[in-house]
Amino acid sequence: MSQIALPLDWPADETDADFIVSPCNAVAVRHLEHVGTWPVWATLLVGPRKSGRSLLGRIFALKSHGTLIDNAEEQGEDRIFHAWNMAQEARRPLLIIADRAPPEWKPRLADLRSRLAATPLVRIDQPDDALIDALIERLLAQRGILTRPDFRAYATARIERSYIAVMRFVDMVDHLALEKRGTKIAIPLAKRVLAEMGVIDESPVLF
Repeated sequence: MSQIALPLDWPADETDADFIVSPCNAVAVRHLEHVGTWPVWATLLVGPRKSGRSLLGRIFALKSHGTLIDNAEEQGEDRIFHAWNMAQEARRPLLIIADRAPPEWKPRLADLRSRLAATPLVRIDQPDDALIDALIERLLAQRGILTRPDFRAYATARIERSYIAVMRFVDMVDHLALEKRGTKIAIPLAKRVLAEMGVIDESPVLF
């Protein structure tokens, strides 16, 4: 597992959220690192919310001096259409981030649909075990909570494979650690959180 090195002039409040590369997003990362191989000066990146797709997009736009359109389904279709054309004319990359790819995403503008059909598509998938482990460690460390490998391994083996589930697990661990000072960050705590999330059928552990 590796991380994208951020430029020195990247905003300080973003550096704590370095994008973690794992098998579930490595193809997308490689594609964005090789703009010269793109058949057109645009790419469509799709993936779940909370997957780090926006962070990856901002890093890409800064490093490539390209244009980023995030949450594309919520943007004006004319704006995306003109940005696509401008990218080809200026020969500067455009990254469009969306929840879904066509045909699930169905722009009404026919000219935009035809351009998206010619645009390469890359995906960020739901997190794999390696990424779940890394996210639990990173997100809790950002909150001042250090975790042991056995704690993370127990949670990783049982938690739902989704970014939302990982975020909920982290939030609940953080809440319990704040609520009960001195709570040991160990497997019994992971069991309690996962039970409250409905992931495992365990009686809550009392502290």
